[in-house]
Amino acid sequence: MTTVGKALPHESAAGHVSGAAPYIEDLPRRADELWVEFVGSPCANGTIESIDAAAAKAMPGVVAVLTHEDVPGHNKWGGVVVDEPFFPDDHVSYIGQPIVAIAAVDRETALRARAAVVIKVREEKPVLSVDDGIAAQDFLGGVQRIARGDFAAAWENAPHRHETTLLIGGQEQFYLENQSALAIPEEDGSIVIHASTQNPTEIQAVVAEGLGLPLNKVVCICRRMGGGFGGKETQAAIPTFMVALVAMKTGRSARVVYTKDDDMMVTGKRHEYRVNVKAAFEDNGTLLGVKIDAFSNGGAFTDLSFAVMERTLFHADNAYYIPHFEATGRVCRTNLPPNTAFRGFGGPQGVVAIEHTIQEIAQILGLDPYEVRRRNCYGIGERDETPYGQRITHNTLPEVLDTLRETSAYEARTRQIATYNKTSRRHLKGIAMTPVKFGISFTATFLNQGNALVNVYTDGTVQVSTGGTEMGQGLNTKVRQIVADEFGIPIESVRVMTTSTEKNHNTPPTAASAGTDLNGLAAQNACAKILAGMRAYAAGVFTGGETGLDPDPSLIRFRDGRVFDERRPGNFLLFGQFAKRCHLNRVNIGARGFYATPKLHFDRSTGRGHPFNYYTTGAAVAEVTIDRFTGDLVVDRVDMLMDIGRMINPGIDRGQVIGGFVQGMGWVTTEQLVYSPKGNLLSHSPTTYKIPGIDDVPRTFNVAYLDNDRNAHNVHASKAVGEPPLLLGISVWAAVKDALAGAAPGRLSGLNLPATGEEILRCLTELAAPEKSGTESKGRTLSPAK
Repeated sequence: MTTVGKALPHESAAGHVSGAAPYIEDLPRRADELWVEFVGSPCANGTIESIDAAAAKAMPGVVAVLTHEDVPGHNKWGGVVVDEPFFPDDHVSYIGQPIVAIAAVDRETALRARAAVVIKVREEKPVLSVDDGIAAQDFLGGVQRIARGDFAAAWENAPHRHETTLLIGGQEQFYLENQSALAIPEEDGSIVIHASTQNPTEIQAVVAEGLGLPLNKVVCICRRMGGGFGGKETQAAIPTFMVALVAMKTGRSARVVYTKDDDMMVTGKRHEYRVNVKAAFEDNGTLLGVKIDAFSNGGAFTDLSFAVMERTLFHADNAYYIPHFEATGRVCRTNLPPNTAFRGFGGPQGVVAIEHTIQEIAQILGLDPYEVRRRNCYGIGERDETPYGQRITHNTLPEVLDTLRETSAYEARTRQIATYNKTSRRHLKGIAMTPVKFGISFTATFLNQGNALVNVYTDGTVQVSTGGTEMGQGLNTKVRQIVADEFGIPIESVRVMTTSTEKNHNTPPTAASAGTDLNGLAAQNACAKILAGMRAYAAGVFTGGETGLDPDPSLIRFRDGRVFDERRPGNFLLFGQFAKRCHLNRVNIGARGFYATPKLHFDRSTGRGHPFNYYTTGAAVAEVTIDRFTGDLVVDRVDMLMDIGRMINPGIDRGQVIGGFVQGMGWVTTEQLVYSPKGNLLSHSPTTYKIPGIDDVPRTFNVAYLDNDRNAHNVHASKAVGEPPLLLGISVWAAVKDALAGAAPGRLSGLNLPATGEEILRCLTELAAPEKSGTESKGRTLSPAK
């Protein structure tokens, strides 16, 4: 009755497709319920002069109008640095920043009241872009750095040197369920919150601190989210606090559900970056040294920007051994909503920077970029240590690259494309293979822990509660499979319960691709405790007397819904029968499990350590066609090969691989955040912000998996799959860069990210113009100083 390894349906699949799965907005209305809206800042930077809410307060049906003056506890919050106000008291820092919360008997009344509030702000010039932040020298925190070797010496003595700059755009998470929360006041001043959040423990803490309550008076519940992608790791805090404050002040339930426009305009996104790179290399493309200086757009407050930048530096080497390496990062303070977590969490920006560099090095040397990538790939038993000192064990990167090169017919297609580009006057084709090496663990070591509660009932059914949250990624389904196999029972007998801080306390966010790792292993640990007691009892039940067998708990088996001693498998009890006998004989059949990822450490003062439990690796080959006259892009074909270990659920993992890739492809091609000079987000709806549609996905899409059962670090030898595939979307961007190389051989295109039609057309136009003397678009290749 093994379920691990089977492509079983998502536990909420039927509810998802039928519309029966409830989200926050779907929860039944309570008789006393209020609807909450907010009034945001009219400008991106300025001083509040006055707030006139008299007309709103006088409206029939308006129950409360709240500002910073109504916050009973701390008015600032932050997951790392406590610097963001729930409601600003004197200064506003981005357009739409919530200043006033309005509670009314229904949504229509709340919206009318919102329109009646007048806020006057003395406007100041905003800082909006990374370049603006660098010019202003206004940074959040200090410089982060990871280095090894002597880059300066490598640069000085290298046969070839190259300097390049890449501008990397941000990305909207675009979850289908917007930010939403429901707060219910209870007796003795307690509050229960239903929130669409990846981080119930943080919501519990933030609300408690803001309301001046102890943690045990706040319970946060999350049944499911309609998507998260990192955008609900911290960003749920303000809407959740608003309804909690209303509930406390009025004694009535309160609900908020952002519109898509409001959500996009006031919540943080993937960080925009400017990355300056210097690379020293040999005639054959072997990297001697790389220096990366990364600057991100952190927005108005810290949020998770330090951790995002740290992961950028951890992944700036990607799949390549670089003997002399230096990477620094700074976070610019700007007047945008504080940017935050997004699937990949800074890793994609680091990876695309080095892939951009390698693509240009290959073009400068007249080499196939694959050759340069393969030559610099981390080795097995040698050249296998990262710049931060962690050795890459069980390295499958060489095998992945070599295998994909053959299965994708990379060489033959490369030759065909070269011929095509020489003859086609209308179109250009490009092809690129890019790898990924993604570290699995939170880089904040203390977050690498999970707990689970497992209860076995006397009919043989099981309830499991973990601190993990379900956002469509299939965590609960995988946990069900793990627990079902531990007890040898059908998956239908296992139910994963709604996540609640009441049952699972002090938990990390469901993020960093570690949800199944931490919660699955915690659940497995709880099962092991229950099974130990069951086996000890069973050893006496199935032995002695006429059996002639000595009790031996190690020989008790739980298989196919039965419990038996393996020496006499025909003498068994059904699991439900046995569970009832355990209860009647006072054997504990419930337990709390705990797991903490071992051997993790990192010293930020030296930039050295072992921050990751293991790496998920893979590669993708993308082939594209661009229109020489319009910049229109078609992704013709993608071949992916992923090493995700032994899959717990191949169906769910396939969905994560394909979905992650397409989301990454959107980031590098169509998804562009556009702001006005005053800081208004202009692309704040599906009509102006272009996520990939069905016509954008590859015409041919091949996905394969490396056979690898050696990841003993993790539950059932599986590997995390949530984030790594997204980074393979970079292959599409690299293929566009390759196509542009065909437009003007010998010249670098200066392609930035995303490669929208407009950006591609800009590059084509520049490449068609006569080259300016002594310059090369976006890149400089220098001869050695000697």
